[in-house]
Amino acid sequence: MKNYGSENDFDEAISEINIVPLVDIILVVLIIFMVTAPMIVRNQFPVQLPKASSGEAQQKNQDLALAILKDGSFMIDGKTVTEEQASDLIRLAVAKNPEVSATIAADQNALHGSVIKVLDLVKTLGVKKFGISIDKK
Repeated sequence: MKNYGSENDFDEAISEINIVPLVDIILVVLIIFMVTAPMIVRNQFPVQLPKASSGEAQQKNQDLALAILKDGSFMIDGKTVTEEQASDLIRLAVAKNPEVSATIAADQNALHGSVIKVLDLVKTLGVKKFGISIDKK
């Protein structure tokens, strides 16, 4: 029978690792990432979206994220590009996946012509599914 209050307790090696604290820490870190990830993705483009009361939830599996800034410049997946570079990137995405979808975020102060230009570019290069980003009222 083992005596748990004796001095011999300190001489024994620890033969097992307690992983419960490690699992707790990993779960807390996972929760922090889950909470902060949408904020990081949302602030990817410096655009002020127009507000609308109607609209549907955004697709989770978007492939292309396009933005039109108020000065009329384009961004694709967080990088500022020219119209020719945007065409090349969209064409490449369609070649990789013919069912590619796009989400277009246009600043509320962007010119209507810039928005139409991007919509036309996306449609003519073969993107069949696209959505327009808004902020809910």
